[in-house]
Amino acid sequence: MTGLYALDIGSPVSYLVAVLLPALDALLPWLPSETVIIALGAVTAGSVDPRIGLLVVLAAFGAWLGDNAAYLVGKRFGPTVERRLFAGERGAHRRAWAQRSLDRFGIRLIIACRFIPGGRTAVTLTCGVIGFPRRRFALATAVAAILWASYAFFLGRLGGKVFEGRPWAGLLLALGLSLAVSLLIEAVRRVRRWRAAASDHTRRPPATDQG
Repeated sequence: MTGLYALDIGSPVSYLVAVLLPALDALLPWLPSETVIIALGAVTAGSVDPRIGLLVVLAAFGAWLGDNAAYLVGKRFGPTVERRLFAGERGAHRRAWAQRSLDRFGIRLIIACRFIPGGRTAVTLTCGVIGFPRRRFALATAVAAILWASYAFFLGRLGGKVFEGRPWAGLLLALGLSLAVSLLIEAVRRVRRWRAAASDHTRRPPATDQG
């Protein structure tokens, strides 16, 4: 409880974590950056202080920095990253899928994966490994960061408004909504991938007996 109330609009800790955690969790995905941004929204739900906008901007900036740091890691240490992410036959298939998906969907995939748990790290590193155009990547991650920070903060404020005076209850509600959205996006992505695989299979010509 003490930790949640420490995330106050007037606390320097709030501004520090708003930029630092979204920046670091691109390479350390176990860090609870989205939870913290949602918590900031929840504890400031009753406030109209203009500094709230600064928190959202800092969160978006931190997310953008983290995405581009991951891209540079993938680009600079490509062989090492490939060995870790794309080892073996299954890894080679994942790399081929990432290449095809980025070629086909590009910016849309980068933005969507920002809202999928673990998707952000995999996609940003892969973009660096395969040499996705840097300017397009920077633009896509800027859009994704702004959308993500605004969305996470809005969910927190929504939960805080519903449970005014009980920030923990508001935080739990907002986290539940965030999880539901992530699961929905992941389900849509899996259905689209399944349909694409089925379509490729139907278009593939049947093997002929050469004997």
